[in-house]
Amino acid sequence: MNHQVSPPTFQRTQGCGRISVKHSGDRTRIDRLYQQGAARIRVPDHPGRSDLEAVIINTAGGVTGGDNLAWEAAAGAGTNLTVTTQACEKVYKADQDTANVNVRLDVATGATLNWLPQETILFDQARLSRTIEAHLHGNASLLLVEPVIFGRRAMNETVRSGLWHDTWRIHHNNCLIHAENVRLSGEIAQILDRNATLHGHTALATLALVGNHAEGKLAGARALLADGQSCSGGASCWTVADANKLIVRLAARDGYTLRQALIPLINYLAAHGQHAAAVPKIWSL
Repeated sequence: MNHQVSPPTFQRTQGCGRISVKHSGDRTRIDRLYQQGAARIRVPDHPGRSDLEAVIINTAGGVTGGDNLAWEAAAGAGTNLTVTTQACEKVYKADQDTANVNVRLDVATGATLNWLPQETILFDQARLSRTIEAHLHGNASLLLVEPVIFGRRAMNETVRSGLWHDTWRIHHNNCLIHAENVRLSGEIAQILDRNATLHGHTALATLALVGNHAEGKLAGARALLADGQSCSGGASCWTVADANKLIVRLAARDGYTLRQALIPLINYLAAHGQHAAAVPKIWSL
């Protein structure tokens, strides 16, 4: 008698975290906060500062195939919100399915939102699909940074195969001003070795700055890129539907080199008007 054995069902991580902020009493304050599953959001106290910093946490310690995480951040009119992560997000080997991470950002007129997560680290045979959707209104400002590392070179890790799929959509006043799809699948190590991709580098980052001040940052961003060591990159700026956007691409030999180039770029791009923003302190803890 034949017995069909069903494949095992693995426990998967689910989580959703949402934060919205409002302007009250000359400060940015929490308006609403929602946490579910493995998603947590903490707000450190920074005496004397008028902005608000939110730290998102995945209590599962990483993601793997079949996990689903969703993050939402909304900056109300006149607010200044920075969102970062407690640590690097690790994407582990997937025996089946794909890990899904969805991010939605809303920035009201006169508001500033800095999305500054620490690096996403992919391990061999990891499978990650991530979607980032942002909506800006009026003279809102957004700095969006996403660094990715394909295996930690210092730990002799190599990502030979897997899947990384990133989808970005940025809207300004309900008009799509930036769209990109990046997909690496199959023999990733061979793809990264090609001259037209990363030329053997294993770390990359994209920075997108949207706002009226973005065009004025182009020359300074290029100067910082020219000063970099063991890190290559480029910066371009466009005006689309009355919105200025600056895009910076970076490729580095390893995560350490990438971070050394990222920190001065973030500090420079995030600072405008009365906001002298800096890389979150948790990046150095």
